[in-house]
Amino acid sequence: MAIAAAISLPLTSPTCRSLALIDPTRSSCSSFISQLNFLRRTSARVCPSFRISATSSMSALAPEKASPPTSFLDRRESGFLHFVKYHGLGNDFILVDNRDSSEPRITPEQAVMLCDRNFGIGADGVIFAMPGINGTDYAMRIFNSDGSEPEVVLIVPNTAILLTIFDMLMCGNGVRCLARFIAELENLQGKHSFTIHTGAGLIVPEIQDDGKVRVDMGEPILKASNVPTRLSENKDQSVVKAELDVDGVTWNVTCVSMGNPHCVIFGTKDGQDFQVDELKLADIGPKFENHAVFPARTNTEFVQVLSRSHLKMRVWERGAGATLACGTGACATVVAAVLEGRAGRNCTVDLPGGPLQIEWREEDNHVYMTGPAEVVFYGSVQL
Repeated sequence: MAIAAAISLPLTSPTCRSLALIDPTRSSCSSFISQLNFLRRTSARVCPSFRISATSSMSALAPEKASPPTSFLDRRESGFLHFVKYHGLGNDFILVDNRDSSEPRITPEQAVMLCDRNFGIGADGVIFAMPGINGTDYAMRIFNSDGSEPEVVLIVPNTAILLTIFDMLMCGNGVRCLARFIAELENLQGKHSFTIHTGAGLIVPEIQDDGKVRVDMGEPILKASNVPTRLSENKDQSVVKAELDVDGVTWNVTCVSMGNPHCVIFGTKDGQDFQVDELKLADIGPKFENHAVFPARTNTEFVQVLSRSHLKMRVWERGAGATLACGTGACATVVAAVLEGRAGRNCTVDLPGGPLQIEWREEDNHVYMTGPAEVVFYGSVQL
């Protein structure tokens, strides 16, 4: 698979790393076009397999409009994959308009290549928006960066969007990116909400006026056998602050599922808390992920309590490794903190990519997540 991409960037997006030195709001039109032409010439010399396509009209310079021409997402050239890269707090995804086929346009092996940060586009996964199933408008599938496929069924009745992921995994940051991608595909403006049903319950993303996405992640799953974990239940069929030996160290762990399994850790058995920034995730993360007590593997959150309403978290995600953010992990962290008596039900959770606001409401037992989802760039990859 040759990766020869034509990248079209939203000229006003603050997340466009390739144009970080070009600020159209501080340049004249002629100066800005000159800088773009220079960038095209320079990119052709330095990296001939990539070319910058300045196809956006001048109206794209307006701060309120960062999307490319509609025709970009309508392209169907044979042999090319057109995509939009989004990120939610640095947890990044390649979004593909796959509405013309019930099969993903690329294989898991190709997804691994595209997600490679040295030889591909670079992402934590590939998300496909696909045609609806059983009368719904859309389906969705995800390939992780290692080629594995998460597993869940998501139905969106209000907007007739069905998102299908096979197994029992939900990605909170991916849901926010998906909501923004669907809004772009459908040219939706302003505030919109989607009701999503999953095997783990309802998930409702709502695009807010400020561009952030608020997601009803449904009820947390606490029963040990449903997380799933083989650790013994120690509190109302759940696993709360249980002892787990990993590589000779005994940790206190709380197990939560938000449609995917999470092991949340605030410290070790001897009562020693830790500074999360000092942890060597690459060493310890895989040992938790593949531990025998987690039959479906697990995501692992290491958490530092800053206050009753402020937590700091690092995550090792199954199938993806250390990532900058994990929405379901932030939700599971707040649930675990409440169960262990460490925090209240409404918390800011700091992740390496930025903060998420998480609320576990007592009145309906649902977890609500609010955070950003932003376009990084638009591109075409030759398959």
